[in-house]
Amino acid sequence: MPSYYYTSDDEPYSTRSLFGRRKPLHDIFGGRKDIVLWRNKQLSGGILGVVTLIWFLFEVVEYHFLTLLCHISIASMLLLFIWSNGAALFNKAPPKVPEMILSERAFKDVALIIHAKLNRFLSFLHDISGGKDLRLFLLTLVSLWMVSVIGSCCSSLSLLYFGILCIMTIPVLYEKYESDVDRIVYKGSYDLKRMYSTFDQKVLNKIPRGPVKEKKF
Repeated sequence: MPSYYYTSDDEPYSTRSLFGRRKPLHDIFGGRKDIVLWRNKQLSGGILGVVTLIWFLFEVVEYHFLTLLCHISIASMLLLFIWSNGAALFNKAPPKVPEMILSERAFKDVALIIHAKLNRFLSFLHDISGGKDLRLFLLTLVSLWMVSVIGSCCSSLSLLYFGILCIMTIPVLYEKYESDVDRIVYKGSYDLKRMYSTFDQKVLNKIPRGPVKEKKF
């Protein structure tokens, strides 16, 4: 029999989702569920491997970007030289690299995606800066300040790699152990609320307060 923990509204933790989520986790990520939730293990593993390799080269080995770019260019030119001459010997067509790597349609699609994401981000900042929701405005300022402090303690590349690593690992682990995580989180929040209620009754309510003056209208 599963164990249930009840909140003040008598709703068991096992029937509630983290942060009040009602949709399944794969519906929230939408088209990115194949990557983030590892539906396509080869693609997700490849992306994580490439990101880890880039972080290792620049942070651990301390490779310089210009040096790496030159070395990649040298290796690519040698590979294309061997491929082109080998294709002529076997009577095959040489590789068409520009059409394979930078096709016009793919470049336009990437540009449109970046344009849409940037516009959405700027619109989000504009709505927050309008002052309609003061709590969200202050929370955004505090969050940006905390990120700036964290960024001053480590390099931007390490911070970016840590963020990508969390995105690629936390959702899939949460999906695998969703019921256990929800139960632990809500049990912990219920225990914290109960401790605060006890502290409020035994300590805060016993602090003497002055008389409250009634407001005149």
